[in-house]
Amino acid sequence: MKPVSAILTESVIDHSFSVKRLEDDIPYSRGFVRLNYHHILMIEKGRGILTVDEHSFDIEDQEIFLLSKGQICRFENNTDIRGYYISFGDCFWEKVPSSASNCKAVLFNNAAANQKLKPDQAETDEFVSLFKNLLAEYQTEAYTNQMDVLAAYLKIIMIKLANVKIVSEETFDSQAYIIYRKFMDLLSSQYHSLHAVSEYSELLNITPRRLSELCKRCCHKSAKEIINGQIIAEAKRLLQFSAHSVKDIAYQLNFSTSEQFSHFFKKNTEISPANYRSHFIHIGM
Repeated sequence: MKPVSAILTESVIDHSFSVKRLEDDIPYSRGFVRLNYHHILMIEKGRGILTVDEHSFDIEDQEIFLLSKGQICRFENNTDIRGYYISFGDCFWEKVPSSASNCKAVLFNNAAANQKLKPDQAETDEFVSLFKNLLAEYQTEAYTNQMDVLAAYLKIIMIKLANVKIVSEETFDSQAYIIYRKFMDLLSSQYHSLHAVSEYSELLNITPRRLSELCKRCCHKSAKEIINGQIIAEAKRLLQFSAHSVKDIAYQLNFSTSEQFSHFFKKNTEISPANYRSHFIHIGM
């Protein structure tokens, strides 16, 4: 298990947006990094391993990785890759036309389900062209409304990525999906303190049954499953990558006692928090 000091914090990015060539600056290659921004990695060619939270992915040519704010990432030693990567924060995303917001929700609100995409050759060629043009625009001498132009490029890329995932545009624009996106936005900021479906449905001014029904329609999981999944994902990060005690983690995640947290964790993972942490100590993470 890594001590707290070994987990790096992602550096602040000017204007909450950047795009770079991967071979010029491979991110999170010097240790585990907790992301403060969303990232899109476009791998043209390369080999290696990318670890995201508790999962490791073998890197191959023509792949795209979507990494969400809050995840902990590292490229393993000897990773050799070529391509592009975009980093963007929520305040930059506000510049993107609202018609792309549901695409972002599809791709990033359940990051673990969309961690790696495999576009076909035609899609890959199109993404390479888009990233190349975006990088050229980003490197142009600053001018009025440049950020708006960059945001427009990001919107196009996001819509194209959603198409790779094969999510219909009817879903993006449906009233159910709009409510689902609002729920996921609330969850991303409130899961530390709010655990009940009824707490979120009240904020959304709908019934708990209605919230669960539209979640099942949009992502094939109930609202409770989604909430629990978010809490478990953060609990795993804290157990794996921090030195906080189980009691401290329970407090951070708004459980009344460490016993209540341990019961919740084991019910959802079939392993106790202590045994989960012990696993990573034994494998030398």
